[in-house]
Parts: sequence; C-alpha cells; structure tokens
Amino acid sequence: MLYVILCYILIMNLTGILIMGIDKSKARRGAWRIPEKLLFGVSFFGGSVGTWAGMYLFRHKTRHWYFVIGMPLILVIHICLVLYLLKIL
Repeated sequence: MLYVILCYILIMNLTGILIMGIDKSKARRGAWRIPEKLLFGVSFFGGSVGTWAGMYLFRHKTRHWYFVIGMPLILVIHICLVLYLLKIL
C-alpha cells in the first residue's frame, strides 16, 4: 500500500511540473491555456511540491499572489496531514 501511495505522489508531482511548463509554453505562444483550477487541483490532490517547483523553475504564475501564497499553503497542509497520519499509525 505504501508503494502505491508513493507512486501516486510521484506521478502527481511530475504532473504538476509538467503542466506548469506546458502552461508557460502556451502563455509565451498566446495559445489556449490550462485553467488555473486544474493547476490548483493537481496541487491539492498530491502534486503540491511539483507545481510549486514548476512555478519557480519556469518562472510561471509567480506574480499572482494567490499562487505565491496558495501553492506553499497547500504544501504545508499536506505536510501537516502526513505528520498527523504518521502519529495516528
């Protein structure tokens, strides 16, 4: 079970980095963009490290306060949740 959870987290974080890079590329070309709800959704459902890293790796969405505050906040919530679950188990 732990292996499945770790694989899920890895896939979500890779997806987070990938979609931030794709959205930045689309922004440069003026093409259709990835909705911000999807960016936050990937972060919320386990890809917070990847989306946060993608923000700064690609310098994307770093001027939007709700991304600068929201992505690290989701990461902190995930860390607290993991620590809480480890304490219970």
